[in-house]
Amino acid sequence: MAATDLARPLGWLAAAALAVPGVMPRPAAAEEAPDKGLVALKYLHYEDSQSVQTQYPFYSGNEPSTFKRIRVDSPSALLSVPLGRRWLVDASAVVDEVSGASPRYYSDISGASRMSDRRVAGDLKVTHFEERSALAVGVAHSGENDYVSNALSVEGRWSTEDNNTTLTTALGLSSDTIEPTDGGVLGVEQEHKRSIELLMGLTRAVSRNDLVQMTLTMSFGRGYFSDPYKQFDNRPRSRNSGIYQLRWNHHVPYWGATLRTGYRYYYDTFGIGAHTLEAQWVQPLAEGFKLTPLLRYYTQSSASFYHDPVTDIEVYPGLPSEAKYSTDDQRLSAFGAITAGLKAEYSWGPWTADAKVERYEQRSQWRLGGQGSLGIDPFHATIVQVGVSYSF
Repeated sequence: MAATDLARPLGWLAAAALAVPGVMPRPAAAEEAPDKGLVALKYLHYEDSQSVQTQYPFYSGNEPSTFKRIRVDSPSALLSVPLGRRWLVDASAVVDEVSGASPRYYSDISGASRMSDRRVAGDLKVTHFEERSALAVGVAHSGENDYVSNALSVEGRWSTEDNNTTLTTALGLSSDTIEPTDGGVLGVEQEHKRSIELLMGLTRAVSRNDLVQMTLTMSFGRGYFSDPYKQFDNRPRSRNSGIYQLRWNHHVPYWGATLRTGYRYYYDTFGIGAHTLEAQWVQPLAEGFKLTPLLRYYTQSSASFYHDPVTDIEVYPGLPSEAKYSTDDQRLSAFGAITAGLKAEYSWGPWTADAKVERYEQRSQWRLGGQGSLGIDPFHATIVQVGVSYSF
């Protein structure tokens, strides 16, 4: 997965508010809770693997051509209940069953460690609506065998009189406790991490068929950012980051379709800079049925303290002993990645069913604007999700 996935976002509490709605601007009206409630069930299956191409030291030559890594099975539920015209309560819960193996350094499978874990998470958000404004407060909790996280968020939204422009601001606070199983490979007993995130967003309907959104997120983290299950992993105890995101939805009346495009720029004090380009085409077909193909490209530079592996058995893995900070985590290397996906959705009455499949592939040589990190084998992932929802 991309290194930027390691930076905790504000989560669905702010993401839901900043999701670009339909491309048709609403008529001028007071902010109020939705007319109907919603209950939704989802099931996600994720599995990844990597090609075995690089001949690391201690390889026998009998290694498989493909190394199966992590598998995740994740059921989730969402409940959204309006309480009159002024209040809305959203709640969700998810269980992640995780199993598999992950290399302790680079993509070398000779030192891979096996794991099995369960993560249980839930969150709750309460929103109060006023004339052309809304205020939401949310809490979230996530717990697993070696990691516990608690978060709080506050979000405000204001619209102009014509409802063509909406300004959103959000504040997120999180506190994490890390207790690696058996101390991991680094002998860590207990560590902590805290972060503060600020978000500002502007959404504007620039025409009857076009909606544009710009967001800026700043994150300030202090505490333990190393991976206790990665060999030779020692990262700075602070990580600040910024994300700039631009999204544009364009409705195509002739086809009755919508083009959704987005650009995202990420940077942090680890030295990582990343760009993401994404496009989706939402195409209604028969009544109640629509298809949405997706294509995404991602590219990032490596962390300033990441070191490429060497194949000389005398010095492998090649991390300089005098370095203050170091990592051999491939997620912090330089690479490019492509994701292709397809979503199908069918609605009848108050019911909606959907299914989505995505294929992700990551390679060093796909990095844009420079050579990717050397000696890192290609990484692949498949994500399948099915769901059903009912409005009431």
